[in-house]
Amino acid sequence: MTVDAVLGVWRNVAMPLWSFFKDTRNVFKKDELGLEISQIALPAALALTADPIASLVDTAFIGHIGPVELAAVGVAIAIFNQVSKIAIFPLVSITTSFVAEEDTAVSLRGEAKEIEVMEMGPTVDDERDELIPKLGFTNKVSPTISSHIKLSEGRNQKRHVSSASSALVIGSVLGLIQALFLIFASEPILNYMGVKSDSPMLKPAQQYLILRSLGAPAVLLSLAMQGVFRGFKDTKTPLYATMVGDIANIILDPIFIFLFGMGVSGAAIAHVISQYIISLILMWRLMDQVYLLPPSVKDLQLGRFLKNGSLLLMRVIAATFCVTLAASLASRLGSTSMAAFQVCLQVWLATSLLADGLAVAGQAILASAFAKNDHDKVKATASRVLQMGLVLGLVLSVVVAIVLQFASGLFTKDVHVLRHLSLGIPFVAVTQPINSLAFVFDGINFGASDFAYSAYSMVSVAIVSILCLFVLFSSHGFVGIWVALSIFMSLRALAGCLRMGTRTGPWGFLKG
Repeated sequence: MTVDAVLGVWRNVAMPLWSFFKDTRNVFKKDELGLEISQIALPAALALTADPIASLVDTAFIGHIGPVELAAVGVAIAIFNQVSKIAIFPLVSITTSFVAEEDTAVSLRGEAKEIEVMEMGPTVDDERDELIPKLGFTNKVSPTISSHIKLSEGRNQKRHVSSASSALVIGSVLGLIQALFLIFASEPILNYMGVKSDSPMLKPAQQYLILRSLGAPAVLLSLAMQGVFRGFKDTKTPLYATMVGDIANIILDPIFIFLFGMGVSGAAIAHVISQYIISLILMWRLMDQVYLLPPSVKDLQLGRFLKNGSLLLMRVIAATFCVTLAASLASRLGSTSMAAFQVCLQVWLATSLLADGLAVAGQAILASAFAKNDHDKVKATASRVLQMGLVLGLVLSVVVAIVLQFASGLFTKDVHVLRHLSLGIPFVAVTQPINSLAFVFDGINFGASDFAYSAYSMVSVAIVSILCLFVLFSSHGFVGIWVALSIFMSLRALAGCLRMGTRTGPWGFLKG
């Protein structure tokens, strides 16, 4: 291919994509769209970062026990996150899109029926006569108003949402399977991660992993419910529940770890208790809005969930395998390198997940807009969340670079671990804008229900990234791991750019 041909392809991709980054002066405009994004994104971002922050608190407490325990917990958390994300991410993402689409369809049918009634009036006088005394109106109230009130009341009552019921069933089953798998296969998995039978990390890592696994059913069920609330564009309820649970975790950590002398086991128990608290709060709130049991088994959308879930399962395995492989390679360098990698990784994930709040907002709004075929709102929403994501990433880059230079001592006092931390901090800081765009592009594609492209593109990205991990680890060790992870996130962002830039799939309307 000639240089002119390459430039031509690039222009065809870059020009449509550039249209999403125009009018950046409106990025924080407080219009209707801006307020809708903010009301969904801010609580979602805070809820998403709450769990990594709780893990950071665990890391800080355990770091004061010793570097071996810190490294052991780092490996155990990496394993738990790997297995959890395989189940959680497809479930939450699909639930958010399906619930948003179903809720929008119900609203559209309700609006159409309301317009019809307002134009034609009621057809059954008895219904009107029964409604008026119940509401305390006189017989002077018009039939149109009475019917309008009845329909409005009906939309505010509890309702059947089949996709929500399906998510709860699948989440419960997957949670039990995950708990059993991690409990009975903990030692072989740790051996695979580089923690051999003669390693001092094996015993504390196994203790933490087995106890933490007891909370897996609560984790998957609560996150399935979070997906339902996101589909309703309600991210405040999950935030409140997560905050209560994580505050409980922070309070219980020092009690179990130091006061009761339980060490890493105490940290795991505190975390499990917090997850069950979160799950119970969400269940209580969800029962007020929807019927948890569907009218019949036929109403469960299990086939639709499994079809799209298998695609996202492939995607998540590819994505999380790269991060887990990186953790495994770091553990092979010894407890010092693994301890430093654990701190850098937790900060990397916690800050990057702030952008995932924008991704959640984009997904929920776009799913509704696509259901209405409102392409103007689709383009406006995608443009706004991408611009916000880029600005957020640049701000995080500066904040992380400054804060980590002075806050490293909060995690450990070990001089060797601190030296390795100084090598990883620049990568954590510089990749923040890239990470933000990658997460936002994911949310945009999920909102468009573009699950197949998301899956296949991630597999391609993972293959290249895994090769980079092995090559760079062999030649540059700890630094090479972080260079490979930076390449991984860059390719994820590029994959999102290409889909929209080439105007294919659900973005074909941009050709018009």
